Amino acid sequence: MPKLYIETVGCQMNVLDSELVVAALRNEGYELTSDTAVADTVLFNTCSVREHAEEKIYSALGRLKNAKQQNPGKVIGVIGCMAQNHQRTVFERAPYVDLIVGPGQLHQIPELIRKVQSGGGQQIEVSLGRKEGTRESIARSHESFDPLRDPTMRPTPFQAYVRIQIGCDKFCTYCIVPSVRGPEQSRPPEHILAEARQLAGEGCKEITLLGQTVNSYKFGEGERITRFSDLIYSLHEIDGIERIKFVTNYPKDMTDDLLTAVRDLPKCSKYLHVPAQSGSDAQLRAMRRGYTVGEYREMLARTYEQIPGVAVTSDFIVGFSGETDEDFQLSMDLVRESRFKNSFIFKYSERPGTKGAMLLPDDVPDDVKRARNNEMLALQNEISEADNQLFLGQNVQVLVEGLSKSAEKKAGAQTAAGESRNREHVVQLTGRTMCDRIVVFDGNRRQIGETIDIAIYDANAHTLFGTVVVQHVGLELVTLR
Repeated sequence: MPKLYIETVGCQMNVLDSELVVAALRNEGYELTSDTAVADTVLFNTCSVREHAEEKIYSALGRLKNAKQQNPGKVIGVIGCMAQNHQRTVFERAPYVDLIVGPGQLHQIPELIRKVQSGGGQQIEVSLGRKEGTRESIARSHESFDPLRDPTMRPTPFQAYVRIQIGCDKFCTYCIVPSVRGPEQSRPPEHILAEARQLAGEGCKEITLLGQTVNSYKFGEGERITRFSDLIYSLHEIDGIERIKFVTNYPKDMTDDLLTAVRDLPKCSKYLHVPAQSGSDAQLRAMRRGYTVGEYREMLARTYEQIPGVAVTSDFIVGFSGETDEDFQLSMDLVRESRFKNSFIFKYSERPGTKGAMLLPDDVPDDVKRARNNEMLALQNEISEADNQLFLGQNVQVLVEGLSKSAEKKAGAQTAAGESRNREHVVQLTGRTMCDRIVVFDGNRRQIGETIDIAIYDANAHTLFGTVVVQHVGLELVTLR
């Protein structure tokens, strides 16, 4: 039986893509391995959003050079966004690579592997560039909605990603995604609903809808238009699905009908990820984000007003072209007043092929970027911890995802030592609330996959700590410590 090693870097889209690739190769008789040395095929599913992610892949490829020389039959492939972005450059930097496959061609991987193995030489399959044809032909070259799913590749058996949209037409000056993922395309709602029903039938309780700007979803068929909120209402009716999340949102498409759906539908997670990227209008214009800070503030005010208790997270780029100390302080002001649950903060990394790389200087020194990153992170952590402290003494509903990181390490050590796992034994578990806060507590493995009540007794910037609340028949609710 041939063995497959696959390594995934990047966003949730890549995680889902890897699941689909594994499903296709399992149909070809492959089994997974965590050891590149014994793998017949080694695939790297890649990201091009930041330089570090790309260099990590080239380093991993370098470590396979000797293995390829010793075993020429080992198939090595680079797939995903970096493959689409770099194309034949990958062959030039690592001539022992056999496959280069873009995100829109992942369904071809089994056939391409067979071609390599039968002596067909190096194989490359990528989509058209944004200027290499009509919009329709370019869109078709990026379209790859593969229905195959592999439950073993999911974050947990009861959680799954569902792609509702591919591509992006926003063309932010710093972002390579429109080039590597192609034009924005919304998936037919009946396909999405069918996939969600299949997942529910397999025991999945939580689905996360994925799109580059997921709330831009709109599908037209004849005179009928399906908005994103309409799709969520339909998904809410599926038996077995208990929670619905979606990422990532575009600020200008945060419409009132969507906010109403999140507020009114019990299965909708009260959590929204809405990147701001900067608190400076000058920076937003340079980034071509398509909105002002005032418009972002108005959107955020509507969100907090319409959805009580909602948690909002954001992204920020520090050190983008021309960012002054004043620009940075305006971003700090936005973080301070918005009280995001957390923010993902990135130092600007110039990406070849973007408008930013072509037209704007990368003129903020790296030490300044690093200092600004640390300063904003410290502020966000202070806000996150203060707001998490408000949960002390509260009971929250948690979908139990599995063992905590420390418990996983302990379990791994026990397995290595030949010790058996006792399902009744108390272990540290982790899960998330309906507003996507991480909760850690003591429980047992039988609770994994269940939604249970947890009483919160401690908190830090990133985690709530609690104890299981047990309902005793004929007695009042009691909390066990």
